[in-house]
Amino acid sequence: MTLWPEAADEEDFDLIARDEEALGPGVRALLTELGVTGDPVRYPTGSLPVYAIGDTVLKLFPPVHAEELPVEAGALTAVHGRLPIPTPAVHASGDFAGWGYVLMDRLPGEPLSRVWPSLGTAQRDRVAEQVGEAMVALHAVPPPAIDGWWPADWAEFVDDQVAGCAGRHRALGLPAEWAAQIPGFLASTPLGGEPVLLHTEIMDEHLLIQDGRLTGLIDFEPAMRGAAEYDFVGPAVFLTRGDARSFGRLLRAYGKKPDVDLRRRLMAWTLLHYYSNLPGYLAKLPEPAAPTFDALAERWFAT
Repeated sequence: MTLWPEAADEEDFDLIARDEEALGPGVRALLTELGVTGDPVRYPTGSLPVYAIGDTVLKLFPPVHAEELPVEAGALTAVHGRLPIPTPAVHASGDFAGWGYVLMDRLPGEPLSRVWPSLGTAQRDRVAEQVGEAMVALHAVPPPAIDGWWPADWAEFVDDQVAGCAGRHRALGLPAEWAAQIPGFLASTPLGGEPVLLHTEIMDEHLLIQDGRLTGLIDFEPAMRGAAEYDFVGPAVFLTRGDARSFGRLLRAYGKKPDVDLRRRLMAWTLLHYYSNLPGYLAKLPEPAAPTFDALAERWFAT
């Protein structure tokens, strides 16, 4: 009997990603193999199938996402117990009938995305500071050795992102007046930094909160080794969202000195981020004073 549906490419996986009738036999068999009892409850969001079972979480990696499993397991193992925000401990990981899995702790709290809009100023200040403090600790953790970890060469990755940047954003619907400015803005914005361990998506959906305190940082499968400032894109775009007070608190907790050069670099990393969608950000984040990247940097990364 085939336990898992076909998922050798993205098209196959898209067809069955939310199909619990198709995934159920494999999930139940895997939990039996692992000796985990209880009814699995699927989380409603996320790109990969993730289930809560009692005090554990099971995350599945279909064949098309197999390369993400060692990154998630390796990064979680490297950071566990080393950050001021808890991260899940890994109980088991491996391959089961052709699909990968990670069994880990279930952390308390709810996604910060549900709570952030209702937080008062003092509460937002403290959350922002906790994120900045956690980023300091994260970037101090030596990146683990993981076979096949991408990108192998950070400088080459950045060069490739620069070369294709305007075209990628045009394909996503970026207006021509913005796309035409990208090459010049990137060429005039020096970027650097020694590679550190990056989460790459530190955002409200990946942070858990309970009683005003952050109780979890999750979802490490897109972790990379790269320049530390790359990791500020997530919190700026998906958490503080142009709130200068909160973003300033986060930067200062990290130890960054907010200035024009930093804002320009963060704007550049926002353009170059692997999952960047500038047209989507322009629709959701505050408008700049003028249609230029300097003005956008001043608005989105103000402190």
